[in-house]
Amino acid sequence: MARPKPPAAPTIALTPEDAETAFYEAMAGGDVGRMMSLWADEEDVLCVHPGGGRVVGNAAVRASYETILADGGIPVSYEAVHRLQRADVAVHHLVERIAVDTAQGRSELRMLATNVYLKTPLGWRIVAHHATAAGPDDRPPPEPAPTTLH
Repeated sequence: MARPKPPAAPTIALTPEDAETAFYEAMAGGDVGRMMSLWADEEDVLCVHPGGGRVVGNAAVRASYETILADGGIPVSYEAVHRLQRADVAVHHLVERIAVDTAQGRSELRMLATNVYLKTPLGWRIVAHHATAAGPDDRPPPEPAPTTLH
């Protein structure tokens, strides 16, 4: 009988962006222990995966990611669309890009995600992650055109 892995040491995230980067690196690497070390140690943390229901509590969130990452990491990249930060809370709205192999070749799924971070004595921690499939009109705004031409 295999022994369960001990919990990963908490990752110290000095900024919400540090927590976000580590979260997506852990997802890409299939590292549930590292991913969960970024979540707040609160029983009211929550996660909503695309097409899924609400998952509440650390144990349930861990179990959901163990299922999702059972076959390895997810090739994901992300782009911040909007960030709001106050002294001890940050909300990030993102577009996630997930590479998938299909019969027609490699394709990209786009997800809209909202990540909520809370500043704790151990650094910034995730308290909520909500992702849903992006629609055809859910694209990041284009870069503004330069106002001065040289």
